[in-house]
Amino acid sequence: MKTRCEKCGSPLGPNQDARICSHECTFCAACATEMGNVCPNCGGELVARRPPP
Repeated sequence: MKTRCEKCGSPLGPNQDARICSHECTFCAACATEMGNVCPNCGGELVARRPPP
């Protein structure tokens, strides 16, 4: 689980709202929304990251 947004670098705690693609590229919710929930690396859909068990 990545701990920083790949776009803005803001820290992402394990229970914070974050978005990931199928390759686990990780972005904060604000950046994901700004990018239309599309990963700039692979073009995949960004979805909510599950909280850890």
